[in-house]
Parts: sequence; structure tokens; C-alpha cells
Amino acid sequence: MCKPAVADISVLDLRAGVKHGGELDQVVRHVRIGGLVAHPTETVYGIGGLATAAGIAALRRLKKRPEERPFLVLLPSVDAVPDLVWTEDACELASVFWPGALTLVLADPSGSFPPGVRSATGGVAVRVTSHPVTRMLVERLGVPLTSTSANTPDAPSATTGEEALSVVTSAGFGEEVWVLDAGRLSPSAPSTVVDCTGAFPVVLRAGATPVHRLRCVLPGIHGDR
Repeated sequence: MCKPAVADISVLDLRAGVKHGGELDQVVRHVRIGGLVAHPTETVYGIGGLATAAGIAALRRLKKRPEERPFLVLLPSVDAVPDLVWTEDACELASVFWPGALTLVLADPSGSFPPGVRSATGGVAVRVTSHPVTRMLVERLGVPLTSTSANTPDAPSATTGEEALSVVTSAGFGEEVWVLDAGRLSPSAPSTVVDCTGAFPVVLRAGATPVHRLRCVLPGIHGDR
């Protein structure tokens, strides 16, 4: 199942998919002890780890990302983040568009997530991915997995396992990052992002889930087009 390691990076060949989940047991162990993983999503390849201070710091080093830009998290289910504020609008959007390419920003008044996931204004960006490999990984992990696009600054995001591997090696990382190679992803815009922390939901970024489809569910949604 494992391809030969490149620069001490384990590359798991999952181009045929995941049949029973056991293929991911070693990946789960790797993440639980603080490792990072490059993984496919419904849009592009992402890189993530545990939503802890240490995990966020490692991911920030890899991406060379400024502290004021928080990472989103992929959820095993809606029930995984009960301390976040689920407005009626957020619940409605999640029920229709999850799993899928819609990221919701929810208020975190209790500080259940650390800085780096929780923004300076107290919001946390969350999504349930529809990609079968990463969705199963997050479900088996049982806790949120941070995620950010696998790319170098100002470069396109990776759409293959090989490109994700190149991002990791160019950042100077080795065995602390594993790559889940699920093959080439279809071209896609990034996920649509909707802020649900206020009185009305606001589209922060139009993306793979068209805004007109959001308005079929919530006609009064504010924002992009």
C-alpha cells in the first residue's frame, strides 16, 4: 500500500479508494501523535493535523502562514463541535450542502478551539468533506482535522498526490508529514465560505457551491452576487 518514501515522507497509494477503513489505521496513529497529513478533498489537496496548539504551529511552519490567518477544520460530523454556535441558518445550510464544498464560520464563545483555528473575532471555519478517503480518515480520527490548501505561496493548489508531495518537500518537511495519494482531482474552485456568526449569514467567498444554490435554501443570504 505504501509507495517508496521520498525524503522520509510516507506516501500511501489510495488511488483505488479505501475499502474497509483499516488502510487508514496507521494514518490515524500518525495524526494522533502530532503528525501532519496531506489529503484529498472535494476541491484540492489539503494539509492538516490535530486542532491543537502544537498541531497548528507545525502546520503554520509548513505553510509559512501569518498568525492572523486561521485554518479551517474538517469535522467527522455536525455533532463533533457542540460548543460552537449553530444558528438555524447554519443548521439549514449544513443539512443541505454537507458533506460538500461549503465552509461555515461559526461562533466559538467558549474558546473550545485554540488561536490559529479560532479567529481573532471568535469564529471557527468548519466543513464536512465529501471526499471518501479524507471523510473516512476524519471519522476514524473522531476529532476535527485542520486543513489548508497544499500549495506554496502564490502557487496553484495541488490537485494530485505528487503535487502535494512536492509542496511538503519544498517546505523542508520530512517524516512528520504523510501523503494520501488518491489520484488526480477534478478541477474545482475552492469551497464557498459563509459567515454564520452574525444575525444574517454572509457569503465571504464564492466558490464551488454556487451562491444561487445557497439562496434556494436561504433567500435572504447576504454577500457575493
